[in-house]
Amino acid sequence: MHDIRSIRENPAAFDAGLARRGLDPQSAAILALDSERRGVATRMQEAQGRRNEASKLIGAAMGRGDKDEAERLKAEVAALKDTLPALEAEDRDLLAALTDMLARIPNLPGADAPDGKDEAENVEVSRWGTPRTFAFTPQEHADLGSPLGLDFETAAAMSGARFTFLRGQMARLHRALGQFMLDTQTAKAGYTECNPPVMVRDEAMYGTDKLPKFADDLFRTTDGRWLIPTAEVSLTSSVMGQILDEAALPIRMTALTLCFRSEAGAAGKDTRGFIRQHQFEKCELVSVVRPEDSAAEHERMTGAAEAVLQALDLPYRKVLLCTGDMGFGAKKTYDLEVWLPGQNAYREISSCSNCGDFQARRMNARYRPEGGKGTEFVHTLNGSGLAVGRTLVAVLENYQQEDGSVTVPEALKPYMGGIDTLVPS
Repeated sequence: MHDIRSIRENPAAFDAGLARRGLDPQSAAILALDSERRGVATRMQEAQGRRNEASKLIGAAMGRGDKDEAERLKAEVAALKDTLPALEAEDRDLLAALTDMLARIPNLPGADAPDGKDEAENVEVSRWGTPRTFAFTPQEHADLGSPLGLDFETAAAMSGARFTFLRGQMARLHRALGQFMLDTQTAKAGYTECNPPVMVRDEAMYGTDKLPKFADDLFRTTDGRWLIPTAEVSLTSSVMGQILDEAALPIRMTALTLCFRSEAGAAGKDTRGFIRQHQFEKCELVSVVRPEDSAAEHERMTGAAEAVLQALDLPYRKVLLCTGDMGFGAKKTYDLEVWLPGQNAYREISSCSNCGDFQARRMNARYRPEGGKGTEFVHTLNGSGLAVGRTLVAVLENYQQEDGSVTVPEALKPYMGGIDTLVPS
């Protein structure tokens, strides 16, 4: 959510930030609605003040025997009582309209986010690892995985497209990856393990900027709750409406959860294979920090996600997203793209974003600085550490053998119950 006071004070800077995202100016429309709402609020306050004043004057008029003045004042109070509900309703409607307008506008990019129109203008920061040279033509995971227990047909029969049924050794590898990620982020990166709800109310989705913008990309239950698209929603919402002590920061949380996305905005993308699913698991990272710490925390979080890829010896590149490719709530984002030899391409496996105070304003999450007066909004960050399904894809493609088997990475062997190779059957 944007600070209306900041827009009032510097509308040109606000519009310039939107222009960097390729959006038209919005400040004029926002300020016009804000001015109308403030005008109504002023009239309402004046009417309330006059009603209170006139009510007191009635007693004084009665005390001095001025019945005519008392009756006139009573009539004025009655009229004001009739007027106030309409003004209050108008104020509520204008405030709701202003809030809705602001809620649909994305976060402004940080000064260090590169300008660009789309993903073609993202900036590669670094690469890690050397893609393996194969003595044979490597297969894509969708072809390689079926004999190993990646069952698309059974899932499609019961659930439709974008679902997968994992069997035997494949299911074990998937579980091993999730547990390895969770253990890595808790033991080595210092995140606190959480097990949050995967169904949340409107307030949690709104506070983490998923509503109203992305309603069509979400699944909703019959009782009005939402299935989370990422544990970012549940973890970040754990501080919703709170005033934290500065000593409690930073808060670092991680969770391995199911995630659900309708993929309404991804029609035709990655329909084959395990890349883009309606239901998937992800090890999520969330940090809640002081404003002055968020830039360093962003680097730390991205490093925690990189550590998983490095431990699995999966080549990847780190990309700084340009303003035209960043997510709605982000002011700066790094993507980690893992090498997939079957596709001969790098594909996204993690996205780590600094949201600044954008989400905190929406969910009213603040902290009280030690020795200071008042409160300030916290900064929130989120990232994947990592997406389990996409990591499974990367392991299958990078560790495949010519006979169709897949070697288990060394880091995962303690989690595999003695299985060191996935064998076709």
